[in-house]
Amino acid sequence: MYKIRLQKKVLKFLEKHKWETIIKTFTIYIKILQDNPYNNRLDIKLLKGDKKQYRLRIWKYRFIYEIIEDKLIISFTDWDNRWDIYK
Repeated sequence: MYKIRLQKKVLKFLEKHKWETIIKTFTIYIKILQDNPYNNRLDIKLLKGDKKQYRLRIWKYRFIYEIIEDKLIISFTDWDNRWDIYK
């Protein structure tokens, strides 16, 4: 089972939206990712570039994360709306 690491920017988002349904959905997705970070039931895509970064889509939000295989860690580094995340 993978451990989840949330960077400061993602934590601030979660605190800001703590009573909304996005948090419930995010929590469910996190549990699925902990078992299998490459799960094809979720809307996940590998991003282009040097790093092995993935994008998790939840409604209009995009969460960027990296998988650190040797330490079994999924590190969420960024989030934003779909039109701003890739800038």
